[in-house]
Amino acid sequence: MAAPSGRRGVWGLTSLGARRRPGPWVRARGWSGPHGASGPRLMLGSSPALLQRLSRDLEVRPGFVSPEEEAALVRELEPQLRRQRYQREHWDQAIHGYRETEKSRWTAQSETILQRLRDIAFPPGVPQLSMVHVLDLDKTGFINPHVDSVKFCGDTIAGLCLLSGSVMRLLSEDNDTDRVDLLLQRRSVYILRGVARYQFSHQILREEESFFGGQKVPRDRRISIICRNLPPG
Repeated sequence: MAAPSGRRGVWGLTSLGARRRPGPWVRARGWSGPHGASGPRLMLGSSPALLQRLSRDLEVRPGFVSPEEEAALVRELEPQLRRQRYQREHWDQAIHGYRETEKSRWTAQSETILQRLRDIAFPPGVPQLSMVHVLDLDKTGFINPHVDSVKFCGDTIAGLCLLSGSVMRLLSEDNDTDRVDLLLQRRSVYILRGVARYQFSHQILREEESFFGGQKVPRDRRISIICRNLPPG
């Protein structure tokens, strides 16, 4: 399914700026990823059928990196990020309060961490984008609903979340009722594949909306390191 029409921003995002009201929610009974790894309740869906439908295309893994590994990644990224100011608004309105960069060369320690991420996100032999996307949101930053353009990346998006927890919301492109919230804890990984990547928009909720199952998820500065595979053809 192609991304819907709209204005294209960073990484070819198609902004869907309008916000929709959440709830009611069905809590997943823990989560099992494609490799059978179970975890705590990190997903809330609008129906059990929806959670089942997305069970192979949506994954959250808490505690993917250690505090020491997180610190090493941030130390490597800080010199490049500090040369930029936070931008209040992206030109297509998709992202607010952000800095970003792309990076292809990493220290040996960081490359080992990124390879772990690639190993769980992409099947062997799948060609990936050489440039890794780094997105730095300040405490008040947020990302509006969008679908990554099929022109710029393939069927899988994998992100490593550093420095702060947040809530990612997925909204169906086909109706106004199907939605899923993901609790992205600090140092966790999320993976969007197939249906979750193409047929649902995703967003990071702003500070005042950052709740998961009625519980406040405090926001702070958040760095995400995002790997993508190449589009087909």
